[in-house]
Formats: sequence, C-alpha cells, structure tokens
Amino acid sequence: MAASSLDIDAPRWDQSTFMGRLKHFFNVTDPRTALLPDARLDEAKALVQSCRAGSLPPGTTEEQLFYAKKLYDSAFHPDTGDRMNLIGRMSFQVPGGMAITGFMLQFYRTVPAVVFWQWVNQSFNALVNYTNRNAASPITPKQIGVAYVTATSTALATAVGLNLYTKKAPPLVARWVPFAAVAAANCVNIPMMRQQEVLNGIAVTDENGNKLGASKKAAVKGITQVVISRITMAAPGMIIMPIIMQRMEKFKFMQKITFLHGPIQVMMVGVFLIFMVPAACSIFPQQCSMAVSKLEPELREYIVSKYGESIKYVYFNKGL
Repeated sequence: MAASSLDIDAPRWDQSTFMGRLKHFFNVTDPRTALLPDARLDEAKALVQSCRAGSLPPGTTEEQLFYAKKLYDSAFHPDTGDRMNLIGRMSFQVPGGMAITGFMLQFYRTVPAVVFWQWVNQSFNALVNYTNRNAASPITPKQIGVAYVTATSTALATAVGLNLYTKKAPPLVARWVPFAAVAAANCVNIPMMRQQEVLNGIAVTDENGNKLGASKKAAVKGITQVVISRITMAAPGMIIMPIIMQRMEKFKFMQKITFLHGPIQVMMVGVFLIFMVPAACSIFPQQCSMAVSKLEPELREYIVSKYGESIKYVYFNKGL
C-alpha cells in the first residue's frame, strides 16, 4: 500500500481481539517514546495531520507514517489532540510505576514509610487518571482536588490499617498490604477523578462517530473497565514479587546486600510492568460499545425515535 493512500486512523491491528489490542498497546506504551523531545513528537503530529489532509511530504514512506502514528498515539490525547504531560502518559507507566511500586514493596514495615510511598503513588495515579480521562467531560480544579484527597486518604487508611492489623500475621501477608491499598485506592481515585462523566454522562456515538447523546450508564461501564484494568496492571508485580523476595532474602548473599533490595525490586517490577501495562490496557477495547437497549430510557427513546432500529450499539472512548 502506498503511503499516500494509507488510512492513518484505521487500526493497524484488529481491535476486536485481545491479541490485536495487545500488539497496539505494546506499540503505544513503548517506554522509549517517553524519552523523545517535544519537538520530535510535534513533528510526528504534523505528519499525521498531513496524512489526514491528504498532503504528505514527497518521499514519505509507509514505515515513517506508522512510526509517526505510534508517537502520536503515545503522546497526544485521543479526544483533544493535545500533547499529554509526560508523567501521565501510558508510555511512562513502566519507568514511573516500577520505581514507585518497587519502593512501596520494599518500605512496607513502618507507618511513616507506608504513608510516604502511598502518598507518592496516589499523586502519580491522580495525574495518570486525569491525563487519560475522557476529555469530552471537563472537570474543575475543585473536583480534581477532592478526588485526589479522597483517593489518597483511602489508600493511607487501607495501608496503615492493614499494616497495624498484620503485625501478628505471617510476614508474607504484611508484604501484600501495599497491593490491597493500591486496589482500594483505584476503586476510589478513578471514579472520583472522572466524576463528571458519571454525573453528566459520557458522549456516545454511532459506528461512524456521529454523536447521539450522553449516557451515564456508558460512563459507569467505561470507568469500571478502567478500574479492573489498573488493578490487573499492578497485581502480578505486587502479589508475586513479595513471594520472590521473601524466598530470596533467605539466601546469605541477599542478606549481605540489603541496601540493594530496593533497586532489585524496582528492576523486577519493571520486568512485570513491561508486559502488564499493554496486557492490562488490552483487556477491554478502548472504543467501548454498549447496546442501545441498555441505555437510559430517555436516550434510548431518542435514538429509536430518530433512527428507528438501524442503530443497535453506541460507542464511546472509555479512557485508559
């Protein structure tokens, strides 16, 4: 296929299958793209926009277009086209997540350490959630603040409470406290950060992208899927790593290098996240669908009255 005739917005891989979505997200969550300067990303955006307008620079190859689209998808918001902040991008989940998760797993024994690292993690999560929201539903600074405080308080209460509760429990149980806190906070942080979508509904369209209205039920479905994906993303590293470390710490050589336990956990968590970030993002399609029959009665009646039975499903961006 010639570069000039390429539909740059058509999925490169089949998004209706898990493997197709997995290939897509391995592509756009590539942590190497987080190292590129803004000027390079802007060049990629300009090339994508040129392709959409049908005015490609002479000599542009298909491979150059695919790479430009990879950079565009990794750094620019799908709703607004604006460049996302670096820390909030999914391509930064591996370097950012591995550092924070590794230290949460290492420093879990004392309350001050638990409080500090849970606060750092929730600050990171709040920025990621805000960056990857459905931008068609604006959120005020006050709502962002309330969401951040609520999620951080939930994480701290869960972590500190369980930390105290597990003092007499087996050591491995105490190592799992950070995951319990992260899971509980995700159940609060994401819905709170995206509360406007729940309160006012999320924009839904037909299969051709024509807006049909706003649905609260669609918002709940999309946010629920994002919560499940985020918990799944963290689970293997935060559940399996404590088991590995507990066994490794019994070896004499590990007892001699306690100062390296933190960096070792960071690197090992990174190995998990390289695979789990794209895998978790791939569990559900980003362009989520919902049967018209499951929408709110008023929206369902509007669609049926205007389009008859020709529209069976509506579509919306669930975010990441």
